[in-house]
Amino acid sequence: MANTLDETMEQLQPAAEEMDVEAERLHRKQRLAAGLRTMGRLNLAEGVAGHVTVRDPEFPDRFWVNPFGHNFKLMKVSDLICVDHHGDVVIGDRPVNTAAFAIHSELHKARPDVIAAAHSHSMYGRTFSALGTPLKMMTQDHTMFYNDVAYCNVGSGTPVVDTEISSQMAAALGDKKVMIHQNHGHITTGGSVDAAVWWFVSLERCMQSQLLAEAAGDPIEVSDEIAQDGWKVQGHDLAGWFQFQPFWDELVAREPEFLE
Repeated sequence: MANTLDETMEQLQPAAEEMDVEAERLHRKQRLAAGLRTMGRLNLAEGVAGHVTVRDPEFPDRFWVNPFGHNFKLMKVSDLICVDHHGDVVIGDRPVNTAAFAIHSELHKARPDVIAAAHSHSMYGRTFSALGTPLKMMTQDHTMFYNDVAYCNVGSGTPVVDTEISSQMAAALGDKKVMIHQNHGHITTGGSVDAAVWWFVSLERCMQSQLLAEAAGDPIEVSDEIAQDGWKVQGHDLAGWFQFQPFWDELVAREPEFLE
């Protein structure tokens, strides 16, 4: 009998408990570099705004992040820096984006289950966030976010450079996997870099789809029952990890230097 989708995903995902700390750290950094390159290739990063983090497997109060001002498309494992929850760079010799520290430190602190988080000032994310409109369950893809989107207007439109605002953002996220921050954009989380980046890419596309549909007319939403079924299939963390794997495979084949 053929494997179910869930069985296939579980077989493909590496088990963290089978790796020692150094192997797991390298694994996470490789995925982080791949996630950043993926967002860069998809034009989801502009200028110096944007950051993706992954928690260190040995020191949970530290996270790895892209250095400030380094192009997402050119990111390598060796470029990544490690930052503690005080904002100090403990590994690496390049600066950290102040907003990356402010947002991600509070988020990782509030949610021990979050291994990775992603944010950038993407075109449709920032546009959609300015409307104060909830995400509609209007397509199959939208349902992966059913009852899983938090909304926050604290500090809306203000650069998040201190933890007073970011701590309230973390509280607003609650137990959801993604958040739309008013007049700013979206932030996504996951149990892996793979999942966090996939949720970011997918939510960006869902917001784009809704903006287009609403510009053309009044989109019809699916029922709560269908939306819930959709979430069960594609809204959980393993599904997010699985959806990222084609990006990983393409990068390994075409840009293996990111692993350096």
